[in-house]
Amino acid sequence: MSFKKKMLLLGGSHAEIPLIQAAQSLGWYVITTGNAREGLGHPYADKNIFADFSDKDAMLELAKSEGVQAVCSGCNDFALLSTVYVCEKLGLPGHDSYATSLKIHHKDKYRALATRLGIPTPRALVVRSAADFETAIAQLTFPIIVKPVDLTGGKGIHRAATADEAREAYKDACSRTRQDHIVVEEFVQGSNHGFSAMLVKGKVAFAFADNEQYYINKYMVSGANSPSTSSDKTLAMLREYSERIARELNLVDGILHIQYIERADGTPVIIEICRRPPGDLYIKFVKYATGIDYPRFIVMAETGEDISGIADVPTQGFWLRHCIMADCQAGERTASGDICEGIVRDVTFASEIQGNIVEKFLWYKPGEKIDDKLLYKAGIVFFKFDSLAEMQDKTARMTDLAKIIVE
Repeated sequence: MSFKKKMLLLGGSHAEIPLIQAAQSLGWYVITTGNAREGLGHPYADKNIFADFSDKDAMLELAKSEGVQAVCSGCNDFALLSTVYVCEKLGLPGHDSYATSLKIHHKDKYRALATRLGIPTPRALVVRSAADFETAIAQLTFPIIVKPVDLTGGKGIHRAATADEAREAYKDACSRTRQDHIVVEEFVQGSNHGFSAMLVKGKVAFAFADNEQYYINKYMVSGANSPSTSSDKTLAMLREYSERIARELNLVDGILHIQYIERADGTPVIIEICRRPPGDLYIKFVKYATGIDYPRFIVMAETGEDISGIADVPTQGFWLRHCIMADCQAGERTASGDICEGIVRDVTFASEIQGNIVEKFLWYKPGEKIDDKLLYKAGIVFFKFDSLAEMQDKTARMTDLAKIIVE
């Protein structure tokens, strides 16, 4: 039996499947980890060792005991921070230092960095106590956003229009964070977008941009289409901001993913930034839309391989990645006045979008119960359209065209 290089991948959900497959195609023996044993990615790996990937010291011991030659992050900030910690301790390539990673992945630290570098960011204040919070909301202009500094996917984030709403949001954010502080910031009005770049020697060697969609949960992306409606000027600004950050922090080659709000004047205000793959098969979306094997380049970068061969290819055609989400949950009263049992029966697709479907990856199980409609997903579907007008029209109606049938 031939020897294979061993990689520890922190994560094993559906989001990590493209990373697992890319790593294996590059000759790696992939070991996935994480607490969620039901993760859809784990069966794709060569080996599973279930553990808490947010425990960086446990991940260090796991990497040592398995004798891995590389550690890669899954699509989660806790996974990224543990990954860079382990690689720093073991001298493995492909990642920034732990201290540098905190400056990017903790919202308060990134806000401070952006302010210092002159990069548009929401006006924000760090809150460490109830007294701090009262001072903050007296200084900021409503509406405001209250959020944990260390969580992603919209967890613990609330928009508050009044002081009373803000206080309730503060309690929830504090109950969710693992840190001793949260961030309160002014709400930015505009359209929501993503910008995913690959850095090589501090320069943007590849960039992809999208338009984000949100369903019932206004702080968790439910879909994205491309090409972006952002102007060339706006996208050029994002490239320059990315390179400004890369120079300041001396970032290693690899992904830099940004979520931004584009103001009416075209200014992109960065609200989130990370150096790990976005979730919900986003990196597969990029591959479909551009033809660039994004998962492969991400794995190559995280294992210290040369990625200078990546081509800066724009979106080819008109694409949508859509998460199939529910509009009711168990115990909730529906619009007709009935009580929803939250039992999933089926997922249906209207005839007019059947010809647009490129791939369906559905994991729902008929008969399962939806307890939280803000988080439940039945699967992810990729669509291709013939024109910008068709993409925009069907995207706007997609929650009616692709539906979960719930009793």
